[in-house]
Amino acid sequence: MSINIKIITKANKDAINIKNEPFELFGRLIPKYDGEEWTYDVEKFEKIKTMCFPDESYNFDEINKDAVCLGAFDGDKCIGLGIFKEGFFKYMYLYDFKVDQAYRGKGIGEELIKEAQKIAQEKDYIGIYTQGQDNNLGACLFYLKTGFKIGGLDTKVYNGTSQADKKDIIFYLDFSE
Repeated sequence: MSINIKIITKANKDAINIKNEPFELFGRLIPKYDGEEWTYDVEKFEKIKTMCFPDESYNFDEINKDAVCLGAFDGDKCIGLGIFKEGFFKYMYLYDFKVDQAYRGKGIGEELIKEAQKIAQEKDYIGIYTQGQDNNLGACLFYLKTGFKIGGLDTKVYNGTSQADKKDIIFYLDFSE
């Protein structure tokens, strides 16, 4: 398997609309802050559920105005996507991230992050940040394994919705560490 990581351009712009695929909700990451540093516990669910985010309908010209879209390609097929938006401060924002189910666990996500890090450093960012839902334990553990650290917790973002029991964990990948 030869996977190429490259910036998505007008020539292959349809790659930004790869389908979302199901993933398992098998636990929750529980962040803890002691006033100086973040730690976490893991809660495993008794019953595993499956979730799938709705598919996006990205407009390449619009999203490309303030973002870099990276694709992981197996031949001409886009099997992974990372959309990295220009950030307010000194961190680039990982806006969307996905890897085709058949290719998960093969290091493709890590390669997308490594390539994004190069691009972000060229743009004088000091890191990348993103958020993950606390009940998407697979994603949270992926970010931690890839070098991200917990930097915050949003306990309010889902209030008033059917997902009010969720929280967003903010993850930061600092290039200096």
